[in-house]
Amino acid sequence: MWDVAVGSTNPTKVGAVRVVFSRLELPRLAMVAVPSGVREQPLGIAETRAGAENRAHRARTTSGARYGVGLEGGVDLWPDGSAWLTGVAAVETDDGRLLWALGPQMRLPPPAAEALAAGGELGPIIDGLSGLQEAKAGIGAIGWLTGGLVPRQQSWIVALACAVAPLFHPDLYAQEGRGDGRP
Repeated sequence: MWDVAVGSTNPTKVGAVRVVFSRLELPRLAMVAVPSGVREQPLGIAETRAGAENRAHRARTTSGARYGVGLEGGVDLWPDGSAWLTGVAAVETDDGRLLWALGPQMRLPPPAAEALAAGGELGPIIDGLSGLQEAKAGIGAIGWLTGGLVPRQQSWIVALACAVAPLFHPDLYAQEGRGDGRP
């Protein structure tokens, strides 16, 4: 039986899951290519969260793992025309809990915001602006825009570590019920 199944084969996402769950001493990791159930380019935190939760659930149930992990990158378009990079890490446990957290958020440059508002997807947009190929499988938009200070894998580590805080401190989160903020 797998300890953890990540709903992706993207090396930056898989690497982040490996780092976080090794700290929880859960090293047996399965990679499962599963659909997010949302648009290719999720817009807004709610849709991005839904994609992460869908991936976590599908990865766990497909593999039979104790934990399913979904990491979904999205973009939040604001009325002022700006676009904000966002990401959600979701973890589904075999006892039905759903844990989640937001990753770092940052304003995207105006040319990216315009292309996203016109229906584009962030990965190819960043590739075009940066000259990189498949940036989302490597340094990512966040890594390129921060001059390499925050590579994509690190941003996923931060989001996922925040999502699994209840697993590091179950006694502190025991009264929370399901652990996902839902009634």
